[in-house]
Amino acid sequence: MKKYTYTESKDTRSGFGAGLLEAGRQNENVVALCADLIGSLKMNDFIKEFPERFFQIGIAEANMMGIAAGLTIGGKIPFTGTFANFSTGRVYDQIRQSIAYSDKNVKICASHAGLTLGEDGATHQILEDIGLMKMLPGMTVINPCDFNQTKAATLALVNHHGPAYLRFGRPVVPNFTPSDQVFEIGKAVMLNEGADVTIIATGHLVWEAIQAGEELEKLGIDAEIINIHTIKPLDEEAVLKSVTKTGCVVTAEEHNRLGGLGDSVAQLLATKRPTPQEFVAVNDSFGESGKPAQLMEKYGLNAASIVAAARKVITRK
Repeated sequence: MKKYTYTESKDTRSGFGAGLLEAGRQNENVVALCADLIGSLKMNDFIKEFPERFFQIGIAEANMMGIAAGLTIGGKIPFTGTFANFSTGRVYDQIRQSIAYSDKNVKICASHAGLTLGEDGATHQILEDIGLMKMLPGMTVINPCDFNQTKAATLALVNHHGPAYLRFGRPVVPNFTPSDQVFEIGKAVMLNEGADVTIIATGHLVWEAIQAGEELEKLGIDAEIINIHTIKPLDEEAVLKSVTKTGCVVTAEEHNRLGGLGDSVAQLLATKRPTPQEFVAVNDSFGESGKPAQLMEKYGLNAASIVAAARKVITRK
């Protein structure tokens, strides 16, 4: 089992903020829009350096999406920022009609996704956003795992033409991926090669998958661990190659088990290579108010649940 270590924990939303600032320095067409959540989206540094390229829209998220779509007509590359719930569910019609259907080059950047929003509770903890966005034709969906990867993903989107959804979170998590990484949209990252079970994780569950792999090693189980940071387009080749070797798979995500990464993997396997699969995800329910760590444990989004799922799926081979 390859060992991963880290020297600091950082929030992925700060990775977006750092990436946005660097993107602004690299390309003068990068502009940013926010729906009254500058601090939460870590946009302060971009605004300080590029005040003329920032638009404060206020609590009018639908209007923000329309303005962003319009800015692309003049060659701008708009990055919109608000909570994931407001970035998707509240403005789905505007995204569908003005951005996706029109193939506008808008980057929809969404913080505070999933259960780890914590105390704000179910009304803000959207667990359906990946499903909503991946169903839109032409929409790229990215869910990075740590600060460094979120920064790299933000920069990669500058040179990616077309609508995209970038999902990140509020809590501090281990920052373990390389600071100089090259982020390839649609390309999975192999974290550990194994022979007994494939674990495919995304977002905050990637580190939990690594921890699960270490626990499985103690049980004599050799886990292959893959970081799927791009939900759409899915790296089908990486998934199929891995399950062909291991014969079973566990998917892990901070999202409803309906419509997320697990569904995408299951659809691929059903059509290309039927394989036993177990899901680590929220089981078709809303969240609730609580500390992020407590919620992740209660809803089974942790290393222990991945270990249990891996042991179960191996018996189904």
